[in-house]
Amino acid sequence: MGNNRLAKVMAAAAVAGGLACLTAAPASAQSITDRFKSLFGGKSDEEPATNAPAVPQDTGDLTCPPVTVRAGASTYAVAAPGKQPVGNDLRFQATISKMARECSLNGGVITARIGIQGRVIAGPAGAPASVQVPIRVAVVQGGVSEKTIATKAYQTTVTMTDGGSEPFTLVAEDLAYPAPPGAVGDSYIFYIGFDPQALKPERPAPKKKKQ
Repeated sequence: MGNNRLAKVMAAAAVAGGLACLTAAPASAQSITDRFKSLFGGKSDEEPATNAPAVPQDTGDLTCPPVTVRAGASTYAVAAPGKQPVGNDLRFQATISKMARECSLNGGVITARIGIQGRVIAGPAGAPASVQVPIRVAVVQGGVSEKTIATKAYQTTVTMTDGGSEPFTLVAEDLAYPAPPGAVGDSYIFYIGFDPQALKPERPAPKKKKQ
């Protein structure tokens, strides 16, 4: 009986020790890849958008700026032709719900990977079978006078169903900009937002006149 009791006590101590080790692991130990998976792998895409927390980097002086939604660009509403996107004339509306980012430094150039998740909801006027969602990503130096360092437009296609509410995910892979000197990078911000102008085709380059 004594041996059995001792064995049970030792087993309980071992389990408690194991739990202590698990709970003691810092949250920052989670890799950015795991954070992207946990961010975009779940179903709770209705949570409000928030700034992504700073992620520790192992590349010297690299600072990965926080990401936030540009004021006035958090929704994208489209109406029936010739109408305003309100009331019964609204065809669909897209919103951004989650964001994440990671940065890498190579040869004095920072390349950012920005993850964006949102949802497209059909309106009373009825959404088309597929919706083009235009998003612009920019890195901006904040301050009294903001300065745009780099910007790029992206698009993703969302196939609508009878339910009238579909999620979308977009990962901007290639926003690159020069690494800022010293502590200047502390004032940098990643701005994201819907940009309907990105859906317009680019003007063709003027033709060269024949000599």
